[in-house]
Amino acid sequence: MELRVLGCSGGVGSGLRTTTLLLNEQILFDAGTGVGDLSLNEMAAIKHIFLTHSHLDHISDIAFLVDSVFERIKAPIIVHGLGVTLEALRRHIFNNVIWPDFTKLPTADNPVLAYEEMKPGEIIELENCQIEMIPVNHLVPGVGYRAACDDKSFAFSGDTSSNETFWEALNKHDSLDMLIVESAFMNKDLVLSQQAGHYCPELLAADLLKLKHQPEVYITHNKPGEEEAIFNECKTAIENRTIHRLSSGDFFTV
Repeated sequence: MELRVLGCSGGVGSGLRTTTLLLNEQILFDAGTGVGDLSLNEMAAIKHIFLTHSHLDHISDIAFLVDSVFERIKAPIIVHGLGVTLEALRRHIFNNVIWPDFTKLPTADNPVLAYEEMKPGEIIELENCQIEMIPVNHLVPGVGYRAACDDKSFAFSGDTSSNETFWEALNKHDSLDMLIVESAFMNKDLVLSQQAGHYCPELLAADLLKLKHQPEVYITHNKPGEEEAIFNECKTAIENRTIHRLSSGDFFTV
């Protein structure tokens, strides 16, 4: 299982890209500005996009992806997500006002983009992997995912704050090799974290106590300019776990 981090920032700036994870060259988890670091051939190889929620930093570059490789797409790119997330794309992005409706182009019978609703707890099998949708706690309806390929697995929290559902779902499995989990704010912004549906190190540390597995933990989605401070607070708050700061360009063979 190969995982490439195209974007993992909570904002943009020089060298910063928003959330985009590429699994086995064909599957995206979210499609933020990190998509733009793919070559045209790499974009054309994408077959599936699994969305965590509808916020712009996680969906923005679906629009540019399908537009850039329109002529190269042989079968529709399938966008998986909650019903409300897909409806947000239909109504607010691919609505022929903000962007063309690529679910009907070049024709309604042969589009380059298609939507497929998932339900929390549902598992989809594709490309020798099982991908499970797990509900989390965010400002809008959101999910995380667990992906298992052969005998290895990783989980991605998406955007979330304190919850039970994500950890309970992971604990139902026998193992977890890698966890990518957000911590958007510093501890001084704890109240804002709760209001916005995000973790800060203190909240994340409390929730990690609920996880029975001991995966390698990678911290993502930091606010620009606060990355080092957030990670240092995570190192202080999170005991007895191996934690790392996730960076754009990271590549993992899990």
